[in-house]
Amino acid sequence: MQLTVWTYEGPPHIGAMRVATAMEGLHYVLHAPQGDTYADLLFTMIERRAERPPVTYTTFQAQDLGRDTAAIFKDAVAAAYARFQPQAMIVGASCTAELIQDDPGGLARALDLPVPVIPLELPAYQKKENWGASETFYRLVRALAGAPAERPPQGTRRPSCNILGPTALGFRHRDDLIEIRRLLDRLGIAVNVVAPLGASPADLTRLGEADFNLVLYPEVARSAALYLEKTFRQPLVDVVPIGVGATRRFVEAVAALAEVDPAPVLADIASRLPWYSRSVDSTYLTGKRVFVFGDATHALAIARVAAQELGFRLVGLGTYTREFAREVRAEAALHGIEATITDDYLDVEAAIQAAAPELVLGTQMERHIAKRLGLPCAVISAPIHVQDFPARHSPQMGFEGANVLFDTLVHPLMMGLEEHLLGMFRDDPEFHDGAAPSHLGHGPNRKADALERVPEAPPLAPAPVPAITVQGADAVRTAPWAPEAEKELKKIPFFVRGKARANTERFARERHLPLITLEILYDAKAHFGR
Repeated sequence: MQLTVWTYEGPPHIGAMRVATAMEGLHYVLHAPQGDTYADLLFTMIERRAERPPVTYTTFQAQDLGRDTAAIFKDAVAAAYARFQPQAMIVGASCTAELIQDDPGGLARALDLPVPVIPLELPAYQKKENWGASETFYRLVRALAGAPAERPPQGTRRPSCNILGPTALGFRHRDDLIEIRRLLDRLGIAVNVVAPLGASPADLTRLGEADFNLVLYPEVARSAALYLEKTFRQPLVDVVPIGVGATRRFVEAVAALAEVDPAPVLADIASRLPWYSRSVDSTYLTGKRVFVFGDATHALAIARVAAQELGFRLVGLGTYTREFAREVRAEAALHGIEATITDDYLDVEAAIQAAAPELVLGTQMERHIAKRLGLPCAVISAPIHVQDFPARHSPQMGFEGANVLFDTLVHPLMMGLEEHLLGMFRDDPEFHDGAAPSHLGHGPNRKADALERVPEAPPLAPAPVPAITVQGADAVRTAPWAPEAEKELKKIPFFVRGKARANTERFARERHLPLITLEILYDAKAHFGR
Protein backbone atom coordinates (compact mmCIF):
# COMPACT_ATOMS: atom_id res chain seq x y z
CA MET A 1 0.00 0.00 0.00
CA GLN A 2 1.04 3.62 -0.54
CA LEU A 3 0.07 6.73 1.37
CA THR A 4 -1.26 9.39 -0.97
CA VAL A 5 -3.27 12.59 -0.97
CA TRP A 6 -5.65 11.37 -3.70
CA THR A 7 -6.68 7.92 -4.85
CA TYR A 8 -8.53 6.81 -7.98
CA GLU A 9 -10.15 3.81 -6.30
CA GLY A 10 -11.01 2.89 -2.75
CA PRO A 11 -10.41 -0.55 -1.22
CA PRO A 12 -12.50 -3.46 -2.58
CA HIS A 13 -15.10 -3.30 0.19
CA ILE A 14 -16.14 0.10 -1.23
CA GLY A 15 -16.93 -1.72 -4.49
CA ALA A 16 -19.00 -4.24 -2.52
CA MET A 17 -20.84 -1.32 -0.90
CA ARG A 18 -21.64 0.12 -4.35
CA VAL A 19 -23.34 -3.14 -5.31
CA ALA A 20 -25.18 -3.55 -1.98
CA THR A 21 -26.36 0.08 -1.98
CA ALA A 22 -27.63 -0.23 -5.55
CA MET A 23 -29.77 -3.28 -4.74
CA GLU A 24 -32.93 -3.70 -2.69
CA GLY A 25 -33.48 -6.41 -0.09
CA LEU A 26 -29.74 -7.08 0.28
CA HIS A 27 -27.76 -6.28 3.44
CA TYR A 28 -23.99 -6.09 3.87
CA VAL A 29 -22.35 -6.85 7.25
CA LEU A 30 -18.83 -5.45 7.22
CA HIS A 31 -16.31 -6.46 9.87
CA ALA A 32 -14.55 -3.13 10.30
CA PRO A 33 -13.14 -0.81 12.97
CA GLN A 34 -14.97 2.30 14.06
CA GLY A 35 -13.22 4.63 11.58
CA ASP A 36 -14.27 2.74 8.45
CA THR A 37 -17.83 4.06 8.61
CA TYR A 38 -16.57 7.07 6.62
CA ALA A 39 -17.67 5.18 3.49
CA ASP A 40 -21.31 6.15 4.09
CA LEU A 41 -20.46 9.74 3.18
CA LEU A 42 -19.57 8.72 -0.36
CA PHE A 43 -23.22 7.89 -0.96
CA THR A 44 -25.08 10.39 1.24
CA MET A 45 -22.91 13.45 0.64
CA ILE A 46 -21.37 12.95 -2.82
CA GLU A 47 -24.12 10.97 -4.58
CA ARG A 48 -26.78 12.71 -2.46
CA ARG A 49 -28.80 9.58 -1.67
CA ALA A 50 -31.80 10.03 0.58
CA GLU A 51 -30.87 7.06 2.79
CA ARG A 52 -27.64 5.59 4.05
CA PRO A 53 -26.22 2.39 2.54
CA PRO A 54 -27.63 -0.97 3.77
CA VAL A 55 -24.44 -1.76 5.67
CA THR A 56 -23.93 -2.84 9.26
CA TYR A 57 -20.43 -2.27 10.65
CA THR A 58 -19.09 -4.19 13.62
CA THR A 59 -17.17 -1.02 14.60
CA PHE A 60 -14.81 -2.79 16.97
CA GLN A 61 -12.41 -0.56 18.87
CA ALA A 62 -8.82 -0.90 20.04
CA GLN A 63 -9.78 -2.37 23.43
CA ASP A 64 -11.80 -5.08 21.64
CA LEU A 65 -8.68 -6.53 20.01
CA GLY A 66 -7.73 -8.22 23.26
CA ARG A 67 -11.11 -9.97 23.43
CA ASP A 68 -13.20 -12.12 21.06
CA THR A 69 -13.82 -10.00 17.93
CA ALA A 70 -15.45 -13.05 16.30
CA ALA A 71 -18.27 -12.82 18.84
CA ILE A 72 -18.72 -9.13 18.00
CA PHE A 73 -19.12 -10.06 14.32
CA LYS A 74 -21.65 -12.84 14.98
CA ASP A 75 -23.72 -10.53 17.18
CA ALA A 76 -23.69 -7.87 14.43
CA VAL A 77 -24.89 -10.36 11.78
CA ALA A 78 -27.72 -11.67 13.99
CA ALA A 79 -28.80 -8.13 14.93
CA ALA A 80 -28.75 -6.96 11.29
CA TYR A 81 -30.93 -9.85 10.15
CA ALA A 82 -33.40 -9.33 13.00
CA ARG A 83 -33.69 -5.61 12.29
CA PHE A 84 -33.73 -5.45 8.46
CA GLN A 85 -35.12 -8.89 7.46
CA PRO A 86 -33.27 -8.90 4.10
CA GLN A 87 -33.80 -11.42 1.29
CA ALA A 88 -30.06 -12.16 1.31
CA MET A 89 -26.90 -11.00 3.06
CA ILE A 90 -23.27 -10.56 2.10
CA VAL A 91 -20.52 -10.59 4.72
CA GLY A 92 -16.88 -9.57 4.59
CA ALA A 93 -14.07 -7.62 6.18
CA SER A 94 -12.55 -4.21 5.52
CA CYS A 95 -8.84 -3.81 4.86
CA THR A 96 -8.13 -3.25 8.57
CA ALA A 97 -10.27 -6.15 9.84
CA GLU A 98 -8.74 -8.45 7.22
CA LEU A 99 -5.60 -8.53 9.36
CA ILE A 100 -7.53 -10.11 12.27
CA GLN A 101 -8.48 -13.15 10.12
CA ASP A 102 -11.83 -13.80 11.81
CA ASP A 103 -13.36 -15.58 8.75
CA PRO A 104 -16.67 -13.67 8.36
CA GLY A 105 -18.09 -16.31 6.00
CA GLY A 106 -17.59 -19.19 8.40
CA LEU A 107 -18.90 -17.21 11.36
CA ALA A 108 -22.06 -16.22 9.45
CA ARG A 109 -22.73 -19.80 8.31
CA ALA A 110 -22.56 -20.94 11.93
CA LEU A 111 -25.61 -18.77 12.67
CA ASP A 112 -27.71 -20.84 10.21
CA LEU A 113 -29.85 -17.89 9.09
CA PRO A 114 -32.95 -18.61 6.95
CA VAL A 115 -31.69 -16.49 4.02
CA PRO A 116 -28.73 -16.91 1.65
CA VAL A 117 -25.50 -15.55 3.16
CA ILE A 118 -22.76 -14.96 0.56
CA PRO A 119 -19.21 -14.55 1.90
CA LEU A 120 -16.86 -12.13 0.13
CA GLU A 121 -13.13 -12.70 -0.06
CA LEU A 122 -11.80 -9.26 -1.00
CA PRO A 123 -8.01 -9.03 -0.68
CA ALA A 124 -7.68 -5.38 0.23
CA TYR A 125 -3.93 -5.25 -0.17
CA GLN A 126 -3.91 -6.64 -3.72
CA LYS A 127 -7.18 -5.43 -5.27
CA LYS A 128 -9.24 -2.24 -5.43
CA GLU A 129 -12.74 -0.83 -5.72
CA ASN A 130 -13.78 -1.80 -9.27
CA TRP A 131 -12.51 -5.34 -8.76
CA GLY A 132 -14.44 -5.47 -5.49
CA ALA A 133 -17.66 -4.45 -7.25
CA SER A 134 -17.08 -7.01 -10.00
CA GLU A 135 -16.31 -9.83 -7.56
CA THR A 136 -19.31 -9.01 -5.37
CA PHE A 137 -21.72 -8.98 -8.31
CA TYR A 138 -20.24 -12.20 -9.69
CA ARG A 139 -20.62 -13.95 -6.32
CA LEU A 140 -24.21 -12.78 -6.01
CA VAL A 141 -25.09 -13.97 -9.51
CA ARG A 142 -23.39 -17.30 -9.01
CA ALA A 143 -25.15 -17.89 -5.68
CA LEU A 144 -28.63 -16.66 -6.62
CA ALA A 145 -29.16 -17.09 -10.38
CA GLY A 146 -30.42 -20.65 -9.97
CA ALA A 147 -30.74 -23.29 -12.64
CA PRO A 148 -30.96 -22.57 -16.40
CA ALA A 149 -34.49 -21.67 -17.52
CA GLU A 150 -36.25 -23.10 -20.55
CA ARG A 151 -36.95 -20.26 -22.98
CA PRO A 152 -39.66 -20.53 -25.68
CA PRO A 153 -38.49 -20.03 -29.29
CA GLN A 154 -37.58 -16.41 -29.91
CA GLY A 155 -39.94 -15.90 -32.85
CA THR A 156 -43.02 -16.72 -30.75
CA ARG A 157 -42.60 -13.93 -28.19
CA ARG A 158 -41.05 -10.56 -27.53
CA PRO A 159 -37.27 -10.85 -27.11
CA SER A 160 -35.86 -9.88 -23.72
CA CYS A 161 -32.48 -9.02 -22.20
CA ASN A 162 -30.78 -8.30 -18.89
CA ILE A 163 -28.96 -5.00 -18.40
CA LEU A 164 -25.87 -5.59 -16.26
CA GLY A 165 -23.41 -3.21 -14.64
CA PRO A 166 -25.00 -0.01 -13.27
CA THR A 167 -24.28 0.51 -9.56
CA ALA A 168 -24.58 3.13 -6.86
CA LEU A 169 -21.90 5.84 -6.97
CA GLY A 170 -21.49 5.17 -10.68
CA PHE A 171 -20.73 7.98 -13.11
CA ARG A 172 -24.06 8.82 -14.80
CA HIS A 173 -25.28 5.21 -14.39
CA ARG A 174 -28.81 6.32 -13.51
CA ASP A 175 -29.13 8.49 -16.61
CA ASP A 176 -27.38 6.00 -18.91
CA LEU A 177 -29.93 3.36 -17.89
CA ILE A 178 -32.82 5.63 -18.90
CA GLU A 179 -31.33 6.11 -22.38
CA ILE A 180 -30.65 2.40 -22.91
CA ARG A 181 -34.20 1.51 -21.87
CA ARG A 182 -35.51 4.00 -24.45
CA LEU A 183 -33.40 2.45 -27.20
CA LEU A 184 -34.54 -1.07 -26.29
CA ASP A 185 -38.16 0.01 -26.19
CA ARG A 186 -37.87 1.49 -29.70
CA LEU A 187 -36.38 -1.82 -30.87
CA GLY A 188 -39.26 -3.74 -29.30
CA ILE A 189 -37.03 -5.57 -26.79
CA ALA A 190 -38.21 -6.19 -23.23
CA VAL A 191 -35.96 -5.71 -20.21
CA ASN A 192 -36.02 -8.76 -17.97
CA VAL A 193 -33.74 -7.65 -15.10
CA VAL A 194 -31.52 -4.63 -14.47
CA ALA A 195 -28.76 -5.43 -11.99
CA PRO A 196 -27.28 -4.46 -9.64
CA LEU A 197 -29.08 -1.08 -9.74
CA GLY A 198 -32.65 -1.51 -8.51
CA ALA A 199 -32.55 -5.32 -8.42
CA SER A 200 -33.40 -7.54 -5.48
CA PRO A 201 -31.97 -10.99 -4.70
CA ALA A 202 -35.28 -12.41 -5.98
CA ASP A 203 -34.71 -10.63 -9.31
CA LEU A 204 -31.32 -12.29 -9.67
CA THR A 205 -33.03 -15.68 -9.63
CA ARG A 206 -34.78 -14.66 -12.89
CA LEU A 207 -31.62 -13.76 -14.84
CA GLY A 208 -31.76 -17.02 -16.82
CA GLU A 209 -35.11 -16.09 -18.39
CA ALA A 210 -33.57 -13.48 -20.72
CA ASP A 211 -32.34 -14.19 -24.25
CA PHE A 212 -29.08 -12.25 -23.87
CA ASN A 213 -27.21 -9.82 -21.63
CA LEU A 214 -26.05 -6.23 -22.16
CA VAL A 215 -22.81 -5.34 -20.38
CA LEU A 216 -22.87 -1.56 -19.97
CA TYR A 217 -19.88 -1.30 -17.62
CA PRO A 218 -17.38 -4.15 -18.15
CA GLU A 219 -15.40 -3.32 -14.98
CA VAL A 220 -18.44 -4.36 -12.94
CA ALA A 221 -20.40 -6.85 -15.05
CA ARG A 222 -18.09 -8.71 -17.44
CA SER A 223 -17.27 -11.56 -15.02
CA ALA A 224 -20.93 -12.13 -14.19
CA ALA A 225 -21.95 -11.97 -17.87
CA LEU A 226 -19.31 -14.55 -18.84
CA TYR A 227 -20.63 -16.84 -16.11
CA LEU A 228 -24.19 -16.45 -17.43
CA GLU A 229 -23.00 -17.07 -20.98
CA LYS A 230 -21.39 -20.33 -19.92
CA THR A 231 -24.15 -21.49 -17.55
CA PHE A 232 -27.34 -20.26 -19.28
CA ARG A 233 -26.04 -20.04 -22.89
CA GLN A 234 -26.90 -16.35 -22.95
CA PRO A 235 -24.80 -14.38 -25.45
CA LEU A 236 -23.60 -10.95 -24.36
CA VAL A 237 -23.21 -7.54 -25.98
CA ASP A 238 -20.27 -5.61 -24.56
CA VAL A 239 -20.28 -2.69 -27.01
CA VAL A 240 -20.34 0.40 -24.78
CA PRO A 241 -22.80 2.84 -26.44
CA ILE A 242 -20.93 6.08 -25.76
CA GLY A 243 -20.81 8.31 -28.84
CA VAL A 244 -22.84 8.17 -32.04
CA GLY A 245 -20.69 5.53 -33.74
CA ALA A 246 -20.62 3.20 -30.72
CA THR A 247 -24.37 3.63 -30.19
CA ARG A 248 -24.96 2.62 -33.82
CA ARG A 249 -22.84 -0.50 -33.32
CA PHE A 250 -24.66 -1.24 -30.06
CA VAL A 251 -28.07 -1.00 -31.73
CA GLU A 252 -26.95 -3.24 -34.58
CA ALA A 253 -25.49 -5.86 -32.22
CA VAL A 254 -28.57 -5.90 -30.01
CA ALA A 255 -30.93 -6.07 -32.99
CA ALA A 256 -28.98 -9.01 -34.42
CA LEU A 257 -29.32 -11.02 -31.20
CA ALA A 258 -32.99 -10.11 -30.84
CA GLU A 259 -33.68 -10.77 -34.54
CA VAL A 260 -35.33 -7.37 -35.05
CA ASP A 261 -34.82 -4.62 -37.62
CA PRO A 262 -32.58 -1.75 -36.40
CA ALA A 263 -33.29 0.49 -39.40
CA PRO A 264 -36.13 2.58 -37.83
CA VAL A 265 -33.95 3.45 -34.84
CA LEU A 266 -30.84 4.19 -36.88
CA ALA A 267 -32.81 6.34 -39.31
CA ASP A 268 -33.85 8.72 -36.52
CA ILE A 269 -30.70 9.73 -34.65
CA ALA A 270 -31.53 12.65 -32.36
CA SER A 271 -27.98 13.92 -31.90
CA ARG A 272 -26.39 17.21 -32.90
CA LEU A 273 -22.84 15.88 -32.63
CA PRO A 274 -22.58 14.58 -36.25
CA TRP A 275 -24.00 17.82 -37.64
CA TYR A 276 -21.58 19.98 -35.68
CA SER A 277 -18.60 17.83 -36.65
CA ARG A 278 -19.41 18.58 -40.31
CA SER A 279 -20.10 22.28 -39.78
CA VAL A 280 -17.68 25.11 -40.51
CA ASP A 281 -17.61 26.07 -36.81
CA SER A 282 -16.05 22.74 -35.91
CA THR A 283 -12.84 23.59 -37.77
CA TYR A 284 -11.74 25.36 -34.59
CA LEU A 285 -11.67 21.94 -32.89
CA THR A 286 -9.96 19.97 -35.66
CA GLY A 287 -6.56 18.72 -34.62
CA LYS A 288 -6.80 19.93 -31.03
CA ARG A 289 -4.46 17.92 -28.81
CA VAL A 290 -6.37 15.98 -26.15
CA PHE A 291 -5.28 13.82 -23.20
CA VAL A 292 -7.79 11.22 -21.91
CA PHE A 293 -7.57 9.37 -18.58
CA GLY A 294 -10.12 7.49 -16.48
CA ASP A 295 -11.61 4.07 -15.89
CA ALA A 296 -11.14 1.81 -18.90
CA THR A 297 -14.78 1.89 -20.06
CA HIS A 298 -14.99 5.67 -20.28
CA ALA A 299 -11.38 6.34 -21.30
CA LEU A 300 -11.64 4.03 -24.32
CA ALA A 301 -15.08 5.30 -25.35
CA ILE A 302 -14.24 9.00 -24.97
CA ALA A 303 -10.93 8.59 -26.80
CA ARG A 304 -12.80 7.16 -29.80
CA VAL A 305 -15.41 9.92 -29.72
CA ALA A 306 -12.72 12.61 -29.49
CA ALA A 307 -10.63 11.20 -32.35
CA GLN A 308 -13.28 9.78 -34.69
CA GLU A 309 -16.29 12.05 -34.15
CA LEU A 310 -14.83 15.44 -33.19
CA GLY A 311 -11.52 15.38 -35.06
CA PHE A 312 -9.30 15.85 -32.02
CA ARG A 313 -5.76 14.53 -31.99
CA LEU A 314 -5.18 12.03 -29.19
CA VAL A 315 -1.81 12.74 -27.52
CA GLY A 316 -2.43 10.82 -24.30
CA LEU A 317 -4.59 7.89 -23.19
CA GLY A 318 -4.53 6.03 -19.90
CA THR A 319 -6.40 4.25 -17.15
CA TYR A 320 -6.06 3.34 -13.51
CA THR A 321 -8.02 0.10 -14.10
CA ARG A 322 -5.11 -2.29 -14.48
CA GLU A 323 -7.43 -5.24 -15.26
CA PHE A 324 -8.13 -3.62 -18.64
CA ALA A 325 -4.60 -2.41 -19.38
CA ARG A 326 -4.28 -4.61 -22.48
CA GLU A 327 -7.30 -3.03 -24.19
CA VAL A 328 -6.14 0.49 -23.38
CA ARG A 329 -2.62 -0.18 -24.64
CA ALA A 330 -4.01 -1.56 -27.89
CA GLU A 331 -6.16 1.54 -28.43
CA ALA A 332 -3.25 3.86 -27.65
CA ALA A 333 -1.06 2.02 -30.17
CA LEU A 334 -3.58 2.82 -32.91
CA HIS A 335 -2.85 6.51 -32.29
CA GLY A 336 0.90 6.05 -32.16
CA ILE A 337 1.21 6.79 -28.44
CA GLU A 338 2.09 4.84 -25.32
CA ALA A 339 -0.70 4.27 -22.80
CA THR A 340 -0.41 5.61 -19.25
CA ILE A 341 -1.33 2.73 -16.92
CA THR A 342 -1.05 3.93 -13.34
CA ASP A 343 -3.00 4.67 -10.19
CA ASP A 344 -0.60 7.41 -9.10
CA TYR A 345 -1.92 10.87 -9.92
CA LEU A 346 1.62 12.28 -9.91
CA ASP A 347 2.51 9.98 -12.80
CA VAL A 348 -0.59 11.20 -14.64
CA GLU A 349 0.37 14.83 -14.04
CA ALA A 350 3.84 14.18 -15.42
CA ALA A 351 2.36 12.48 -18.50
CA ILE A 352 0.03 15.43 -19.10
CA GLN A 353 2.90 17.90 -18.86
CA ALA A 354 4.99 15.84 -21.27
CA ALA A 355 2.16 15.53 -23.80
CA ALA A 356 1.37 19.30 -23.67
CA PRO A 357 -2.33 18.86 -24.58
CA GLU A 358 -4.81 21.62 -25.29
CA LEU A 359 -7.65 19.79 -23.51
CA VAL A 360 -7.72 17.24 -20.67
CA LEU A 361 -10.57 14.74 -20.30
CA GLY A 362 -10.36 12.80 -17.06
CA THR A 363 -11.49 12.39 -13.47
CA GLN A 364 -11.81 14.93 -10.69
CA MET A 365 -8.07 14.46 -10.09
CA GLU A 366 -7.28 15.55 -13.66
CA ARG A 367 -9.60 18.51 -13.13
CA HIS A 368 -7.32 19.74 -10.34
CA ILE A 369 -4.16 18.92 -12.31
CA ALA A 370 -5.42 20.79 -15.39
CA LYS A 371 -6.40 23.81 -13.30
CA ARG A 372 -2.89 23.96 -11.87
CA LEU A 373 -1.41 23.70 -15.37
CA GLY A 374 -3.77 26.30 -16.84
CA LEU A 375 -5.50 23.82 -19.19
CA PRO A 376 -9.21 23.40 -19.97
CA CYS A 377 -10.64 20.16 -18.63
CA ALA A 378 -13.86 18.13 -18.60
CA VAL A 379 -14.72 15.23 -16.27
CA ILE A 380 -15.65 12.05 -18.15
CA SER A 381 -14.99 9.30 -15.59
CA ALA A 382 -15.10 8.36 -11.93
CA PRO A 383 -13.79 9.21 -9.39
CA ILE A 384 -16.01 12.25 -9.33
CA HIS A 385 -17.41 14.76 -6.88
CA VAL A 386 -20.84 16.09 -5.99
CA GLN A 387 -20.98 18.45 -8.99
CA ASP A 388 -20.75 15.43 -11.30
CA PHE A 389 -24.00 14.00 -9.92
CA PRO A 390 -26.38 16.58 -11.44
CA ALA A 391 -30.05 16.61 -10.53
CA ARG A 392 -30.91 17.01 -14.22
CA HIS A 393 -30.90 14.18 -16.76
CA SER A 394 -27.33 14.03 -18.08
CA PRO A 395 -26.41 10.67 -19.65
CA GLN A 396 -23.26 9.70 -21.54
CA MET A 397 -24.75 6.71 -23.36
CA GLY A 398 -27.08 6.65 -26.34
CA PHE A 399 -27.80 9.39 -28.85
CA GLU A 400 -28.86 11.85 -26.17
CA GLY A 401 -25.63 10.99 -24.35
CA ALA A 402 -23.76 12.04 -27.51
CA ASN A 403 -25.40 15.46 -27.19
CA VAL A 404 -24.19 15.70 -23.59
CA LEU A 405 -20.70 14.64 -24.67
CA PHE A 406 -20.77 17.27 -27.42
CA ASP A 407 -21.30 19.93 -24.75
CA THR A 408 -18.86 18.33 -22.31
CA LEU A 409 -15.97 18.13 -24.76
CA VAL A 410 -16.52 21.33 -26.77
CA HIS A 411 -17.47 23.89 -24.13
CA PRO A 412 -14.15 23.91 -22.19
CA LEU A 413 -12.29 24.78 -25.40
CA MET A 414 -14.78 27.45 -26.47
CA MET A 415 -14.85 29.08 -23.04
CA GLY A 416 -11.07 28.86 -22.88
CA LEU A 417 -10.85 30.72 -26.20
CA GLU A 418 -13.05 33.45 -24.76
CA GLU A 419 -10.79 33.78 -21.72
CA HIS A 420 -7.77 34.01 -23.99
CA LEU A 421 -9.34 36.76 -26.08
CA LEU A 422 -10.24 38.73 -22.96
CA GLY A 423 -6.67 38.41 -21.77
CA MET A 424 -5.28 39.38 -25.16
CA PHE A 425 -7.32 42.62 -25.32
CA ARG A 426 -7.07 43.50 -21.62
CA ASP A 427 -4.89 46.53 -22.40
CA ASP A 428 -7.00 47.72 -25.34
CA PRO A 429 -8.52 51.21 -24.77
CA GLU A 430 -12.03 49.89 -25.37
CA PHE A 431 -11.76 46.63 -23.45
CA HIS A 432 -9.53 47.41 -20.47
CA ASP A 433 -10.87 46.86 -16.96
CA GLY A 434 -11.69 50.52 -16.41
CA ALA A 435 -13.69 50.99 -19.60
CA ALA A 436 -17.46 51.37 -19.43
CA PRO A 437 -19.52 48.61 -21.07
CA SER A 438 -19.71 49.24 -24.80
CA HIS A 439 -23.45 48.59 -24.96
CA LEU A 440 -24.07 51.66 -22.77
CA GLY A 441 -22.81 53.97 -25.50
CA HIS A 442 -20.61 57.05 -25.08
CA GLY A 443 -22.20 58.92 -22.21
CA PRO A 444 -21.30 62.56 -21.40
CA ASN A 445 -19.13 61.62 -18.45
CA ARG A 446 -17.11 58.96 -20.22
CA LYS A 447 -14.90 61.42 -22.11
CA ALA A 448 -14.41 63.55 -19.03
CA ASP A 449 -13.49 60.49 -16.98
CA ALA A 450 -10.95 59.57 -19.61
CA LEU A 451 -9.40 63.06 -19.52
CA GLU A 452 -9.17 63.04 -15.73
CA ARG A 453 -7.46 59.64 -15.74
CA VAL A 454 -3.77 60.18 -15.18
CA PRO A 455 -1.70 57.93 -17.41
CA GLU A 456 0.74 55.66 -15.68
CA ALA A 457 4.43 56.19 -16.25
CA PRO A 458 5.86 53.75 -18.76
CA PRO A 459 7.92 50.96 -17.19
CA LEU A 460 11.66 51.39 -17.25
CA ALA A 461 13.45 49.35 -19.86
CA PRO A 462 15.52 46.56 -18.34
CA ALA A 463 19.25 46.97 -18.38
CA PRO A 464 21.01 45.12 -21.19
CA VAL A 465 22.07 41.61 -20.26
CA PRO A 466 25.70 40.75 -20.91
CA ALA A 467 26.30 37.71 -23.09
CA ILE A 468 27.63 35.36 -20.45
CA THR A 469 27.14 31.68 -19.85
CA VAL A 470 26.58 29.77 -16.64
CA GLN A 471 28.56 26.72 -15.62
CA GLY A 472 28.30 24.09 -12.89
CA ALA A 473 25.15 23.43 -10.82
CA ASP A 474 23.48 26.66 -11.98
CA ALA A 475 23.49 25.35 -15.56
CA VAL A 476 20.56 22.99 -14.88
CA ARG A 477 18.38 25.60 -13.19
CA THR A 478 15.58 27.37 -15.04
CA ALA A 479 16.58 30.88 -16.04
CA PRO A 480 14.35 33.72 -14.82
CA TRP A 481 12.16 35.65 -17.28
CA ALA A 482 12.61 39.28 -18.12
CA PRO A 483 9.41 41.34 -17.67
CA GLU A 484 8.96 42.07 -21.39
CA ALA A 485 9.43 38.37 -22.26
CA GLU A 486 6.89 37.32 -19.60
CA LYS A 487 4.42 39.86 -21.02
CA GLU A 488 4.92 38.56 -24.55
CA LEU A 489 4.43 34.98 -23.33
CA LYS A 490 0.97 35.90 -22.01
CA LYS A 491 -0.09 36.83 -25.54
CA ILE A 492 0.35 33.23 -26.64
CA PRO A 493 -2.96 31.26 -26.53
CA PHE A 494 -3.46 29.55 -23.17
CA PHE A 495 -3.66 26.06 -24.67
CA VAL A 496 -0.09 26.19 -26.04
CA ARG A 497 1.38 28.66 -23.56
CA GLY A 498 2.65 25.90 -21.27
CA LYS A 499 4.46 24.19 -24.14
CA ALA A 500 5.95 27.51 -25.29
CA ARG A 501 7.21 28.23 -21.79
CA ALA A 502 8.72 24.75 -21.42
CA ASN A 503 10.42 24.91 -24.83
CA THR A 504 11.86 28.37 -24.17
CA GLU A 505 13.20 27.38 -20.75
CA ARG A 506 14.72 24.25 -22.26
CA PHE A 507 16.30 26.37 -25.02
CA ALA A 508 17.81 28.71 -22.43
CA ARG A 509 18.94 25.87 -20.18
CA GLU A 510 20.73 24.01 -22.97
CA ARG A 511 22.62 27.19 -23.86
CA HIS A 512 23.35 28.12 -20.21
CA LEU A 513 21.65 31.51 -20.59
CA PRO A 514 21.16 33.45 -17.33
CA LEU A 515 17.95 35.34 -18.31
CA ILE A 516 15.14 34.74 -20.79
CA THR A 517 14.73 37.95 -22.76
CA LEU A 518 12.33 38.84 -25.57
CA GLU A 519 14.99 37.96 -28.14
CA ILE A 520 15.58 34.54 -26.58
CA LEU A 521 11.84 33.87 -26.64
CA TYR A 522 11.79 34.59 -30.39
CA ASP A 523 14.94 32.54 -30.96
CA ALA A 524 13.43 29.57 -29.15
CA LYS A 525 10.24 29.89 -31.18
CA ALA A 526 12.23 29.86 -34.41
CA HIS A 527 14.36 26.93 -33.22
CA PHE A 528 11.46 24.66 -32.30
CA GLY A 529 9.38 25.79 -35.27
CA ARG A 530 11.84 24.31 -37.75
